[in-house]
Amino acid sequence: MKLNLQDIPRVKTITKEDFITQFFKPQKPVVIEHFIDDWPAYSKWSLDYIKSVAGDKTVPLYDDRPVNFKDGFNQAHSKMKMSEYIDLLKREPTKFRIFLWNILKEVPILQKDFTFPDFGLRLMKGFPMLFFGGTDSFTFMHYDIDLANIFHFHFEGKKKVILFDQDQNKYLYKVPYALITQEDIDFNNPDLDKWPALKKAKGYKTELNHGEVLYMPEGYWHYMRYLTPGFSMSLRAVARQPKNLGKAIYNVFIMRNFDNLMRRIKGQGWIDWKNKQAILRTSKFNS
Repeated sequence: MKLNLQDIPRVKTITKEDFITQFFKPQKPVVIEHFIDDWPAYSKWSLDYIKSVAGDKTVPLYDDRPVNFKDGFNQAHSKMKMSEYIDLLKREPTKFRIFLWNILKEVPILQKDFTFPDFGLRLMKGFPMLFFGGTDSFTFMHYDIDLANIFHFHFEGKKKVILFDQDQNKYLYKVPYALITQEDIDFNNPDLDKWPALKKAKGYKTELNHGEVLYMPEGYWHYMRYLTPGFSMSLRAVARQPKNLGKAIYNVFIMRNFDNLMRRIKGQGWIDWKNKQAILRTSKFNS
C-alpha cells in the first residue's frame, strides 16, 4: 500500500488572473512548465555555471541526520567551497545539501539572470533562495516557519516532490513545537504498518524538470528528493490568509523561542519527548 497522492496539476503557462482564480484563491498547488523560458537563467543556469560564478564561495552544508538539541536553528553540519561541492555532486551521491542560500547577498550577478514574475502576489524581493542537492539527498517532510506562498523554480536534472496541506496534520505524525514530522518516516517509501495514520493522509506528488515552476500554497508540507544532482530557487510571498498569518507570527516570535529555551533546559530529553509525542498524539487521534 502506498501513500494516497494525486498528481499536481500541470499547465504550460498561465495568466496572472487564471493563477489567482484557479490556484491561489483555492490554495491548490500547480506546476507551470514554460513560465520562465525567456529568463537568461533558463538557458544559463546549470551546476557548471554556478561553479564558474560562485566557485570560490564557502557554502553551508546540511545532511539528513536527526535533530540534536545542540544544533542551533538551521545550523550547518559542514562547510565547503562551492566548486568542491559541485564536483562532489557530479562525482557521487552525497547527503549534503545547501538550503536557504541568499543569492542576492552571496552572488549578486545571478540577479541579472531572472526577473521577479507577476503572479498577482507581492514577492519578497530580498529573499531569493537557492537549494542544492545530490542524487537521493532529501529534505525531511516540513513546512516553512512563515507559512509563505512559495514559487519553486527548478534547474538541472529532476526532483521528486510530495506535498500535504495543513488539514492533513493529524495524520502526519507532526512533532510538537517544530515544523517537521517524525524523522524516522521515509516518505519516499513509508512503512504504513509502522505509521498507519499516513494511510488516511491525502497529498500531492510530482517530478520537477529544468525550468519548471512549482507553486506551493501557504503552509504546505513538502518533502523533496533529488533524483539527480540539481538546484532550485524559491521566491516567496507573505501568507495572506489570517489564520496562516497568525500561525506564522506565533512560530517566529513564540514557538521558536520556546523550543530553543527548552533545548537549553532539558537538552536531548526535550527532542526525544517531542518525537514520542508526535507518535502518541497521532496514534491517539487515529485509534
